[in-house]
Amino acid sequence: MDIKKTIWSVLFLLCAVPFSAWAQEGRQSQLFNFGWRFHLGDVSGAEQTNFDDSGWRSLDLPHDFQIEQPWVEEAGGARGFKAMETGWYRKTFKTDEAWQGKRVLLDFEGIMYVSDVWVNGEKVGSTEYGYIGFEADVTKLLKKEGDNVVAVRANTGKQKGSRWYTGGGLFRDVHLVVKSPIAIARHGVYISTPRIAEQSADVAVQVEVEGDRKQRIGTEIVTRILSPEGQQVTETRTVVEKSNLRTVEVPLPLATVENPQLWSCEAPNLYTAEVSLLRDGQVLDCVTETFGIRTLEFSPEFGFKLNGKKIFLKGISNHHDLGAVGVAAFETAIERQFIQMKNFGYNHIRCSHNPYSEAFLKLADKHGLLVVDELIDKWSDNSCWGGREPFTSLWYKLIPEWIKRDRNHPCVILWSLGNELQTSEEWGGFPTRDWGVTTYRIFDVLVKRYDATRKTTVAMFPARAGAIGKNDPDFNIKILPPELATVTEVSSFNYRYKNYGDYLKAAPHMTVYQSEATTNELAAPYFGMDHERMVGLAYWGAIEYWGESNGWPKKGWNYSFFSHTLEPYPQAYLIQSAFSDDPLVHIGVLDNKESIEWNDVTVGHLELSENWNREAGSLQDIFTFTNADEVELLLNGKSIGVKKNPRENYERRNIIYWEDVPYAKGTLVAVARTDGKEVARHTLQTTGKAVALKVVVETPDDWKADGMDLQYVKVYAVDSKGRRVYDVTSEVTFDVSGDCKLIAVDNGDHYTDELFSGNRKKMHNGFVMGILRSGQTGGKVTLKVSAEGLKSAKRVLMLQ
Repeated sequence: MDIKKTIWSVLFLLCAVPFSAWAQEGRQSQLFNFGWRFHLGDVSGAEQTNFDDSGWRSLDLPHDFQIEQPWVEEAGGARGFKAMETGWYRKTFKTDEAWQGKRVLLDFEGIMYVSDVWVNGEKVGSTEYGYIGFEADVTKLLKKEGDNVVAVRANTGKQKGSRWYTGGGLFRDVHLVVKSPIAIARHGVYISTPRIAEQSADVAVQVEVEGDRKQRIGTEIVTRILSPEGQQVTETRTVVEKSNLRTVEVPLPLATVENPQLWSCEAPNLYTAEVSLLRDGQVLDCVTETFGIRTLEFSPEFGFKLNGKKIFLKGISNHHDLGAVGVAAFETAIERQFIQMKNFGYNHIRCSHNPYSEAFLKLADKHGLLVVDELIDKWSDNSCWGGREPFTSLWYKLIPEWIKRDRNHPCVILWSLGNELQTSEEWGGFPTRDWGVTTYRIFDVLVKRYDATRKTTVAMFPARAGAIGKNDPDFNIKILPPELATVTEVSSFNYRYKNYGDYLKAAPHMTVYQSEATTNELAAPYFGMDHERMVGLAYWGAIEYWGESNGWPKKGWNYSFFSHTLEPYPQAYLIQSAFSDDPLVHIGVLDNKESIEWNDVTVGHLELSENWNREAGSLQDIFTFTNADEVELLLNGKSIGVKKNPRENYERRNIIYWEDVPYAKGTLVAVARTDGKEVARHTLQTTGKAVALKVVVETPDDWKADGMDLQYVKVYAVDSKGRRVYDVTSEVTFDVSGDCKLIAVDNGDHYTDELFSGNRKKMHNGFVMGILRSGQTGGKVTLKVSAEGLKSAKRVLMLQ
């Protein structure tokens, strides 16, 4: 028998199984999301163990209580017309004999917005900025016999504590962690790849070990590196030496990976590091981390390179809510967004303006999306800060937790330390009278303490040096970049892409990234940049989100390419035609248009649809979006004309406008040609009367019975030929049986006054969608959808 191989097989199992029978060795990590009780509103004494919560609602996490609250006009549009509120959560649990001699911790990934946590009546932790989590050691508070109670009070904070919809409550995962007194610290594994070549790559692993300073001496740290296929490719080990630090950082000898498989957007290869602490043959702790082998380069000469290859970022910059589930961080809700983004040619997401969930980064790693990871909006103790304690007294705690949590993710290419803060001294951090420059330099030093492999940036408000704004008479005379942009390692500008050339004349050392681009300018911000020398861009609000509404009854931002249900608007195909070389043409019929001034820039959108059921005798304005040379538009087989793609004009490139087209029932076809040959076509048809409901299940063959997986079910009103009928507003009823819950029903209407609870919803544009949450038993799930006057539809799904 190969003893060494057997030992390694055992270690692999100990690392791979998060909560199992190996209670005497290693670490246990149990998802603590199930079996909570909830009450909306403040309650006196709810932190006490003997408090009676029997009348409270039972639910599972993640949960956003604010999305369930009524829409209230008086609450204001910034935070989504939702009143500020408090929610209480309680959960009982019993200890296990296997925990004897171990440390027991509760790990909260995030509690929105401010919160306090008690265990058995004793306060154990709190948050002042709910996007960043914490852990609490509750070992000494636990009862060996009877129930233990964890109680959480979450509050959405003051009304002006945020500029957007934050949601409220236990909106991310909670874990119960059991580990040895000598163990790997929280976020205590740091992996980097200091040398990468085609033939081999060096992997540097650093491990933070906590525990008694004397007892941990001599503890062995062993790290196995597994390939993307799960095979061991190398290992490294060392021992913990004497240190007077409470937690000691131990670097391991470099490990070499032969013929490395690089992580990229096209091939997001992920390696695994299994890190174990051993003493006298016993496994004290074991942590598994995934990582990627890739290089990052930024330069004013070429913008950005990944693995030595020039990449231009094609991205979105959105807030963190996920449609009808609010900010509840369900992996399925995040992943369907990523899949849609990749399908439309996007390769990048900027997290605005806060750290997103761990699941978000894990999935970005999986799908090969490049992430700009952002800490916060303003560096202010008052404006846009909802904490009970000043931001300037907490930053040194927030930054390490953020960086250490996210630094092993290959998707993260850049740390962003703030947003649009350089135009007010009150927003710019410490009172150094330099528009945030000194504060940035201090923060950058702390970031580099925990990760020196990435550069840092701050997104600029669209103003000039000296905080000269659009309405200042010097705005178009002194076209100088903001002072802070000239000292950040990457210079990030929100909007103003037409001024980047002038900015670079004043500060040629800058590496330019358009951290926000307006959707109302369509493809112009993309085509108007220097793709050879600049980093890329992120379209602001490309997906509709809650909050930042410019007026009731609109519940949020909707100057977007995708609805909050992720249904694409016609403009989405224009951006796809710019981002992708695949031939494309798409028709959009103009319904309306809107524009407003927002943050010193003009924003808005064209309301376009694919509905060709119009008023007889009307004239229609039509857009065709294409990356081909030309488009011919035909109505019922008769040519309306041929128009060239105006590529020479970057503001109109890929956009062809057809004004006052006489409407006629039938078929409207756009035929795209390049070099005289047809390369793509798109068709709109006048539909008949709606006669039935059509059900489309997004992932019918992949629904996990883990209590966490979501299934999105889209329902369309269709005519006798199965074509979507847009003008249907019938109320649809969802009837579901089996091991799942219908957690939301949504029709994509951003102006709705209805909530997403219940099992009925009127269609909007002939569409409605149900969201099902899996149970933990599995089996057959039967779904029936019905509406008066329409043929019902039924689907049977398997939950596995």
